[in-house]
Amino acid sequence: MDGLLVAPVPHQSIILGKVAAQTVRGLIQGFLILGLSMILFGVQIYGSPVIMVIVLLLGTASFVGVGIILTAVAPDQETAQMMTVLLQFPMMFISGILFPIDQLPVWMQYIGKALPLYFAADALRKVIILNASLPVIMPDLIILIVYTFLTMTIALPLFEKAMRR
Repeated sequence: MDGLLVAPVPHQSIILGKVAAQTVRGLIQGFLILGLSMILFGVQIYGSPVIMVIVLLLGTASFVGVGIILTAVAPDQETAQMMTVLLQFPMMFISGILFPIDQLPVWMQYIGKALPLYFAADALRKVIILNASLPVIMPDLIILIVYTFLTMTIALPLFEKAMRR
């Protein structure tokens, strides 16, 4: 990172490059998981692949914003990685990924339904299993768009400030 900061490149280009790289990485991870689930577990996709890509893109973008915020506030890379794992692991349990969210205590359901992973998973389930169209998953997509906008709005100035330290 220090090498990038002294390079004759605008800081905005570095930030946008990080956002683009992390988004592509997240999409690749999503496609790998989906591909492996199709191969190993016989998962069939009944919905539109285009809508599925849109959901994956919005879900990934919302998480990239959160990741950049964590990177910007962490004093070093190891701390940022630890903070990310500490956020991701509980999120999987309380967002309805590993088991139905309805089985959680009510107060944890509220937390789970406030996280972007819940909306991304809900939209993907509807598209993959129920062949849902875009209007059906629009509430989930709108929330993911809002998450993406909010996290990026917070993340980009924070990261710019962190690059100046």
